[in-house]
Amino acid sequence: MGRWGRVLVESVQRKNDAGIRFVAGCTGTPAKARDWAAEQGIRLHDSFDAVLADPEVEAIVLATPHRQHAEQVIAAAHLGKHVFVEKPFTLSKASAEAAVAACRTAGVVLALGHNRRFLPATTDMQRLLAQGALGTVLHAEGHISGPAAAAWKEGMWRADREESPLGGMGGMGIHMVDMLICLMGPFAEVTVQSLRRVSPHVDDTTAMLARFASGATCTFATLSLAPQTWRVALYGTKGSLEMRGQQQLVFVPVPGEGEAWIRDYPKVDIEAAELAAFAAAAAGGQAYPLPLDQAIHGVSVFETMIGAAASGSSYAVA
Repeated sequence: MGRWGRVLVESVQRKNDAGIRFVAGCTGTPAKARDWAAEQGIRLHDSFDAVLADPEVEAIVLATPHRQHAEQVIAAAHLGKHVFVEKPFTLSKASAEAAVAACRTAGVVLALGHNRRFLPATTDMQRLLAQGALGTVLHAEGHISGPAAAAWKEGMWRADREESPLGGMGGMGIHMVDMLICLMGPFAEVTVQSLRRVSPHVDDTTAMLARFASGATCTFATLSLAPQTWRVALYGTKGSLEMRGQQQLVFVPVPGEGEAWIRDYPKVDIEAAELAAFAAAAAGGQAYPLPLDQAIHGVSVFETMIGAAASGSSYAVA
């Protein structure tokens, strides 16, 4: 029931078409959450184990420090609870694989909170790629930044370099890595520069040059002390396609391949959408639209980026 836990609860409660009901939770700062939880009708337990033991709890939503995710997912799976986990999934490929294996063995749904997959612009980008509108995609660019690290203080887990390797990657950059996987397929190799230029705690500037298994190249950056930015662009032999922010898509063709266009989209509550999709999957409906092999691969890319940044060399993605 920390800040992001509250965002997820309030987002669903604004428009609850999925019939989701939050009945219990826990937080590392109960004094800050007690009044709010009471207003929401949520029992505030004193531990994660107590939440798991609550007979009314059928599914778990995790918005906890990154290094706790794998152990918590596995514990929930062993008790037959479906699990929605905020990104990043885990911080190592091995722990991600263990969490997925536990959920598959238990027969429970495991969903990862990469909410940009629920943007209408993302759906249209996938459709246009499938139709061959860009021809052969040669290169992708991704950028996601924000000023969040300015509020991180000593003692906060996000200000811990062990919890936030590569600075903004855990809180922001991993979203763009997932988007690039969603659109371009698996990564093959990464080269990373990650620097702490201004922040007293974690890296504030992380940049990557990468290659996909398809052969296409990629540039990517995430800055934790910069204005809010979301941009992903694909460049192909027939044209380019760029998502500017989360509500606009721009197509620019090469000569002879049609007309340029700009498409605007209404704002979508993507936090509510991802939890509704999780609830539907847990109820036996349509599968959650983020394949678990891609969830594992996203963690593998992150882990590889950490190693590449530390060594100053290119690393192959496992």
